[in-house]
Amino acid sequence: MTELSKAFLTVTCVLALAPLGSATAGHGSTGLDAAEETHLIFMREEEKLARDVYLTFAQWYPAQAVFDIIATTSEQTHTDTMRDKLAQYGVVDPNPNTNALPETLGVFTGESYGEYFTEKFSQLTDIGSQSELDALYVGALIEELDMHDIIECPQAIVDMDNGIGEAGCGLNYTDERGLINAYSSLIDGSESHLRAYVGQIEAVIGVGNYQAQYLAQEEVDAILGR
Repeated sequence: MTELSKAFLTVTCVLALAPLGSATAGHGSTGLDAAEETHLIFMREEEKLARDVYLTFAQWYPAQAVFDIIATTSEQTHTDTMRDKLAQYGVVDPNPNTNALPETLGVFTGESYGEYFTEKFSQLTDIGSQSELDALYVGALIEELDMHDIIECPQAIVDMDNGIGEAGCGLNYTDERGLINAYSSLIDGSESHLRAYVGQIEAVIGVGNYQAQYLAQEEVDAILGR
């Protein structure tokens, strides 16, 4: 794990202390159980985070087209997909004004995770402000983290007092077909984004020199076709 990801996760641990209602077994009126609802809400905000960070970098580094392309096409689609899934299952959207740009750029209003993602946005953009290369590394980190948080239960959820354990949410947990399809599509997108960011990073540091920042190196190498 890199120093960038260690510093980032320090904020994760500090912020993920506020209690939520306990997750219970069984499915509620939405058709999802409490863990599935919690994870879907979290992913809505995490996809917004990626979009907002990349839009910010696109403003700062306009010559680096990868930020604008990923933000305005894929990440916009991803956060809209999570919005649509919330509506499908009757779950309240934590950020209903997500697309009211630029006013809501970096603004997270979710009751459970708003502060958490606000801090993430601030830290990641602070790091990315140092240089274009630092911003590209942030992009790659976000994609690695996003893939983990889609498949497994995000550490921020596990650390809360909500009865959800490490295997208690995420793609590997749910049996809801609508979520499985949506999350699988997000994974495909994140793999493509990671390849794009690493390609730009290695144009500077040399081909084959990218080191995984959050996922295991063998997982990243497989995504990169190595």
